[in-house]
Order: sequence, then structure tokens, then C-alpha cells
Amino acid sequence: MTTSLGWLRLVAFLEGTSFLVLLLIAMPLKYLAHQPAAVRPVGMAHGVLFVLYVLLVLQNALALSWPARKVGLALLASVIPFGPFWADKRLFQA
Repeated sequence: MTTSLGWLRLVAFLEGTSFLVLLLIAMPLKYLAHQPAAVRPVGMAHGVLFVLYVLLVLQNALALSWPARKVGLALLASVIPFGPFWADKRLFQA
């Protein structure tokens, strides 16, 4: 993880994982099992990782002169379940 692209790939993995944990574990626990305790810490972690992901996408876009389409796809991937994993395979390969 010595390059900014390496950091982006790591954060994309963590952000994508936190999003899935929030959607598939924490939210069902809150609404189906009436146990909301997991939503706050998982939601906070996901929020921090989301912001970091966006900042790293913008940093890499500027440093590596990415075209607008690539930047748009990378940002769109952050709000779609499994999107960051797709972006890692399709957009973030050096």
C-alpha cells in the first residue's frame, strides 16, 4: 500500500465490505430482530470509509489524469452494493 492507488484499492475493499455488512447484517438485525445496536458502529465506520474512498478517488483522478467517465464510474460504484469490488477489478488496476 505504498501508492495512492494501492490505498484506494484497500479502502475500496473495506468500504464495499462495510456497506454489505450494513445492508445484509446490521439493517436486518435492526428491522427484523429489533436489535439496532449494530447499526450505529457499522454505519459510522461505513461513513468514514465512504468519505475516504471519495477523497482517494479524487486524489487518484487528479494525480493519474483519469478521464471524467472513469471518475464518474468510480464514484457511482461507491453507492452500489458490490460496486467497489467491480471498480477494483475494472478501474483500479495499475
